[in-house]
Amino acid sequence: MLPSPLLFSYLAAAHLCSSDLLYTYVVFLCSLGLSIVVYRLSPFHPLAQFPAPTIGKITQLWTFWKTLQGYKYLYHKSLHDRYGPYVRIGPNAISVIDAPTVRETLSRGGLEKGRYYEAGRHNSTPPPIVCLSGTPHTDKRRVWNRAMTAAAIKEYEPLVAKRAREFVAHLRRDQHDSIDFVAWVDFFALDLMGDLAFGGEFKMMKDGRDADGLGKQIRWFVKASNVVGQVPWLISTLQSIPGVDHVVKNINSFGQNLAKQRIENVAVGTKDLWYHLADEAGIEKTKPTLENSVADGIVAIVAASDTVASTLCSFIWFLLSHRDYYDRLQTELDSVIADGEDPFDATKHQGLNFFSACLKETLRLHPPLPSNGTRQISHSQPARIIAGKLIPSGTTVSTPAYSLHRNPEYFPDPDQFWPERWLQGNEPSLAFLPFSLGPADCVGQRLAKREMSMVLCILFKSFHLEFADEFNAEAWPSGRRDFFVLTRGPLYVKMTPRNVNTEQL
Repeated sequence: MLPSPLLFSYLAAAHLCSSDLLYTYVVFLCSLGLSIVVYRLSPFHPLAQFPAPTIGKITQLWTFWKTLQGYKYLYHKSLHDRYGPYVRIGPNAISVIDAPTVRETLSRGGLEKGRYYEAGRHNSTPPPIVCLSGTPHTDKRRVWNRAMTAAAIKEYEPLVAKRAREFVAHLRRDQHDSIDFVAWVDFFALDLMGDLAFGGEFKMMKDGRDADGLGKQIRWFVKASNVVGQVPWLISTLQSIPGVDHVVKNINSFGQNLAKQRIENVAVGTKDLWYHLADEAGIEKTKPTLENSVADGIVAIVAASDTVASTLCSFIWFLLSHRDYYDRLQTELDSVIADGEDPFDATKHQGLNFFSACLKETLRLHPPLPSNGTRQISHSQPARIIAGKLIPSGTTVSTPAYSLHRNPEYFPDPDQFWPERWLQGNEPSLAFLPFSLGPADCVGQRLAKREMSMVLCILFKSFHLEFADEFNAEAWPSGRRDFFVLTRGPLYVKMTPRNVNTEQL
């Protein structure tokens, strides 16, 4: 395209000078840019039927900027508040919070993943499950499904219980006037996923800090991947930048080293998550390579640790912000799990109805993936009619859980923490998708729920919790940043040991 002005100038004039050539290029590029803008704003554009702010019709870079700041989930929420359930957020992108459309988009037979998911993978490494679609995803998902059956999760429970006891022991021993609950939950979640995915190599709770900077590397990696994923045409270019390239390679090298240590130090047949990801049982026709298993192990550590930690922190914040609910929850726990009984007993947890309602309400208001990933109709595919709407080829579709969960059409008083909405026998499940939906939903959601129940039960049985003095609790949610998974500011909490028999917990 760029040689066109040069050819035009050559045909139009026998003699060229640098100023004429520069002028020609400026006119050409300005005309080209203006024509693109006019087309994107015109009623002839395929997405002209969808309302949008002018900047959203013209360029994706405004969403890119909001993503870089960590506030994309709030920006999209403001757009839906203004324009309704369908909003055009880019020249060829829409955001949808109409529940039937969201469910059809994500369900089997819906749209496939967009290039967004490729941003976190280096070209030299095999794609993990989050990057795959179609048959490759189905094959990989089969392995993950075996790792997340009820029987498999039962095998993981002793590891969860061991780390949960360690978590409580450190909190009891190391507490002063207050602790940063966010930091300690992050240590717990990473230690546990290190156990499950690679045989246990992390010692963050023991050290009381992230001595190796693993958490920082993971947050950098997730942030870079999420930001780059907003502009898919830049993925290949940005991955060649030394800073981004270095981070992605570091994470993959780190996983390779953990896998080698897991193979050398853990007995063959130990049924942790790695056992299933590496197909040590020999069930698959083609055994996964070490590189493939490492890629999925890294996904487990990055995704599972952060999403669980985020929800645990939000749960504590909501309950401490609503003392009447806190007292009601504590009463239920003490009546169902008597002092000295096993707080990790799943049969006991089934009787914690109000606890379950509080957890669902936390996931509704603070979903661990507030923006979710994207789906798309590639340019090679025909347009699709989804829930009565024509979605043209080349369109990227976002289904942000944060905005969907606060849609007043499905949730009365949507911004209110109101656990009772889940106790009325008519749960608004149609629009409740904290773990996504369909063949690409969160494969680890059952494990996440089990883990959160075990940790919270022993925590509330062991301590009386309240916000630290002079901590600005009301401002805490504003420190949450959306980089696919959430980053969180400090949450300072006073933890007073309860006068109950907790020695055997």
